[in-house]
Amino acid sequence: MKPDLSRLLRPRSIALFGGGWAVNVVAQLKKSGFDGDIWPVNPKRSDILGVHCIASIDDLPGAPDASFIGVNRDATIEVVEKLSTMGAGGATCFASGFLESETETAGGADLQARLVEAAGDMPILGPNCYGLLNYLDNVTLWPDQHGGMTVDRGVAIIAQSSNIAINMTMQARGLPIAYVIAAGNQAQVGASAIAEALLDDDRVTAIGLYLEGFGDIRALEALAAKAHAKGKPVVAIKIGRSDKARAATMTHTASLAGDAAAGSALLKRLGIIEVETIAVFLETLKLLHMVGPLPGSAICSVSCSGGEASLMADLSSGTNLEFADFAPAQRAALKAELGPIVTIANPLDYHTFIWGDTPRMTRMFSMVMAETFDLIVFILDLPRADRCDPSGYQCAVDAIVAAKADTGARVAVLASLPENMSDSFTRSFMEGGVAVLHGMSEGIAAINSAIAAGRISSSEAPGVQLASTHAGTPVTLSEAASKDVLSGFGLKCPQSRTAATIDELAEASAALEFPVVLKGTGAAHKSEAGLVVLNIPNQQDLVAAAEHMSGTAQGYLVEEMVSGQLAELLIGITRDPTGMFLLTLGAGGVLTELLGDTASLLLPASRTEIEAAFKSLKVGRLLEGYRGKPAADIASLVDAAMAVCNYAEAHADRLIELEVNPLIARTSDAIAVDALICLNEEGTRP
Repeated sequence: MKPDLSRLLRPRSIALFGGGWAVNVVAQLKKSGFDGDIWPVNPKRSDILGVHCIASIDDLPGAPDASFIGVNRDATIEVVEKLSTMGAGGATCFASGFLESETETAGGADLQARLVEAAGDMPILGPNCYGLLNYLDNVTLWPDQHGGMTVDRGVAIIAQSSNIAINMTMQARGLPIAYVIAAGNQAQVGASAIAEALLDDDRVTAIGLYLEGFGDIRALEALAAKAHAKGKPVVAIKIGRSDKARAATMTHTASLAGDAAAGSALLKRLGIIEVETIAVFLETLKLLHMVGPLPGSAICSVSCSGGEASLMADLSSGTNLEFADFAPAQRAALKAELGPIVTIANPLDYHTFIWGDTPRMTRMFSMVMAETFDLIVFILDLPRADRCDPSGYQCAVDAIVAAKADTGARVAVLASLPENMSDSFTRSFMEGGVAVLHGMSEGIAAINSAIAAGRISSSEAPGVQLASTHAGTPVTLSEAASKDVLSGFGLKCPQSRTAATIDELAEASAALEFPVVLKGTGAAHKSEAGLVVLNIPNQQDLVAAAEHMSGTAQGYLVEEMVSGQLAELLIGITRDPTGMFLLTLGAGGVLTELLGDTASLLLPASRTEIEAAFKSLKVGRLLEGYRGKPAADIASLVDAAMAVCNYAEAHADRLIELEVNPLIARTSDAIAVDALICLNEEGTRP
């Protein structure tokens, strides 16, 4: 059953426990104008900042809707238990020293388990958590300064880091923030459950998640589904992208994939917009709050500088932004208004001939907004008021706002430098329905995210395939055994034979067609170990090659040489620590890690998704035919990937990682010339 957070998030009575930290919360509640009951519980003081203190929890006049618990970790458990027993609405647990400190001090995990047990059905935030800020209802259950202010509607931000949450409240970008919730350890209530509860507030326009880990994948799926149903976009930062990928103890895939790739694939599957920096996070939330997801990618850039126009175009390269041409009638009207010297193009440099003539600027801006661009962006940097006089730019502000009112178009103003748009001008624009983006790179990234939000499919995404949590001793199948089981699922492999000795090898090769490939067994990365010899023309050379590697090889695998290759590819599956299975498709062979040309999908993956992923690779141009070369059989490549996925689904309880590398793409088929599988020892045979 999902927790009822309504009383905790929008309380009418608040109890406070602790010393200095509780004093800070009282100060913030008074400063914000909270008009409910404040009940500090402190036997040593008569009042806190003029608010009467209550001697003990037993003397509370009723069960508080929300509580701030700022005592030590052992006392926190006692307070939580009493609050739960009396029917309180919820609490934030400030103390640290629980599960997050288990590696430094023993007992933290046990204490956290006791805390959850003590809470029972009463929802708690944390522990190791600052609390919550509700700027809609002036609820500042927060033991520190913050930079927010009362709003009528805005975005909700849930962060697993209290300090990052504080930093976000200090933004001077004009973003209206409705809620900031610090999730802390998420011992009982996770970030996804908090976000789900906030979606029910009609005053919340979008959700922002700052995630250090995903926790309950099913809860995140439920959040994404509910957000999509309500038409409220979700934006996320998932930290840990710079962590070293897991060591490739067996496959290249493990080093290429890593947790960041799995996290990105999950967010994409769920329709959650992923960004990389806090600045882009805030700018994206602001644009989505103001104009919502963009229905298309047609963007019009307007400035009075050729440099700004060129920079806008350059920085948009590689994004989804498309600077569509003006319609013929619109072009003619703009030409008549701006004169013969001005080139009518998008991005548009309208020069300064009309600057200062507000009616004429309004007329020209309205012409630009008259066409069906998905977003019109005005590049505008304003002089700093402490050294300059920005009043000469008021004409642009008034004209943009007036043109927006005349046309109802989606409009944004973008300052190329964040500091070149003051708070007062930001408010003026946003009160006129014009979004303000601070920083050209950040603004373009936000627009790109809004385009991506508009492209999210309305169809329900399939549930993410998760592995069971039990683990056994890893066992690696040989290449021959790996190919054998994958062949049973439809993967095409060359004819091959195994041999323990050179004498057996000569006999085994008689059943094969030369030329052949000889591989020495016993090493995961055979090429690096010098255990692969290609294109052996006859049995005599085969024996000679085997003798050369006899000091290293533990055995031999000989198989028919595959010719006619157009490209070498990789298909790999790794199991993320959360239990998700990540399918990695990429350039294969000995250059796999050097090229790093990969695309990642979560299982289950459809044929359509797999084909699109293959085509998205840099080597995708080879697959479609490059410089007169024939095209590869894409359908056969997809068949190979589906065979691997089907094996993974059938062995989800045991599979650790799997790799086919290389998979040879040819004009009529795709054939796997190497494969490795690592499984948990427990369970039935593959």
